[in-house]
Amino acid sequence: MTDFPTQDRSFTLTRILAASRHAVFTAWTDPEHLSWFYNPDMPTPTTPIEVDLRVGGMWKQQMVVNDDLSYPTGGIYLEIVPDERLVFRWGAVGGWPELDGDNELTAPVVTLQLNDLGTETELVLTVQFSEQLDIEEVQKLMLGGTREGWGATIDRVKDSTAMIKAATGPMAGPRSMPSFRERHGKP
Repeated sequence: MTDFPTQDRSFTLTRILAASRHAVFTAWTDPEHLSWFYNPDMPTPTTPIEVDLRVGGMWKQQMVVNDDLSYPTGGIYLEIVPDERLVFRWGAVGGWPELDGDNELTAPVVTLQLNDLGTETELVLTVQFSEQLDIEEVQKLMLGGTREGWGATIDRVKDSTAMIKAATGPMAGPRSMPSFRERHGKP
């Protein structure tokens, strides 16, 4: 596999959202507003979304990929700066990526940075693969659709009830549905 140089252990995706940083942060951290994360082409799982929003706390929800593949995913929070930054070790015990025992050190770290652009928010998501993983395994994950999967996932954040509520609540300005556009440039 030569599609990625050996030093490439991360990727970054950027979106511009027509919502406040608070609304975007809430969409990522409040279980009442996290259903946007689910695959919209599959039935919504009945397993409740769990969020323990503290450093060392866990976020967990069931992902349904297709009729034959379903698994828990989420993360363990490493850093929380409300309305600005969220860092978590991506995965779940018994899920994907696996977060159990020694596997925790090989799990990717996801950083979500929210930058204020006035009436919009720049969402910058970086997935960093562990130095503990062999580069061939990193390449396999990248070529296997991890980047595309995260891209499709963050494209759905605009559908969070936190975003819609923020756009239509009593303190909202002109009524408009949240939207996003991809910022072009360095990935």
